[in-house]
Amino acid sequence: MQLQTASVSDVGGRSRNEDAYGEWRHGALFASVVADGAGGHGGGDAASRIAVETVLAELTRVAATGIALTGLNLLRVLLRANDAIIDAQEHNRELAQMRSTAVLLGIDQAAGIAAWAHCGDTRLYCFRRGATVVQTQDHSLVQSMIDANLLDTRDVRGHPRRNVLFSALGTADDLSIAASEEPFSIIEGDAFLLCTDGFWEYLDESVMIDAIGRAATPAAWLDLMVAHLREAARPNQDNFTASAVWIGDASQTTVMLMPAT
Repeated sequence: MQLQTASVSDVGGRSRNEDAYGEWRHGALFASVVADGAGGHGGGDAASRIAVETVLAELTRVAATGIALTGLNLLRVLLRANDAIIDAQEHNRELAQMRSTAVLLGIDQAAGIAAWAHCGDTRLYCFRRGATVVQTQDHSLVQSMIDANLLDTRDVRGHPRRNVLFSALGTADDLSIAASEEPFSIIEGDAFLLCTDGFWEYLDESVMIDAIGRAATPAAWLDLMVAHLREAARPNQDNFTASAVWIGDASQTTVMLMPAT
């Protein structure tokens, strides 16, 4: 089972890009991570970079010990990223308020299974045969309103308090990290998307699915979605980052850390 991957990150209408993303591979194991930082004085840049660096390093340690990429183990990897951000906060007072959302996808190509973990409102999707079969649930105020039947899902993107989060890495207390519970069997044609809120805010899931049908590669898929995003976005739009992972023929990738430009 092969993989195709592509990523995009853009400063949007902001002066600084506080997103970071990375890919990792060890034999038949593959992982992709996307993080969205927040915090003044460059704290967002630092938080997302620390999150991605720690995830990649921890995945290498986990693989060396033969531990499987289950949802629970990916959750533990994000916990290590949380510890690393807190440690950096304690050593630099200017970074004391930095935080980062994150989403982490792990795939075992030999076993044909995937798992994931996430914190905040950076999302993971899996699309299969024209349908959304996986969508992570944000740790946010509007998601809690949806869960309580106080808000319709179609109203999320335009809600004035959409950016209020209940959890982010860099939190010592009341941290929430969600993870897949059972191994998720992947099949040829599955399309995974990891993306920050600056990306999904302007892209309804129906647009994401429609773009798959018009794209021959994950890079072309991202290009179509970015074109739609640019047409719909406000002048001061947030940074946006997305990584696509298609199950199908692929060229091999290596470990990459990419603080966004």
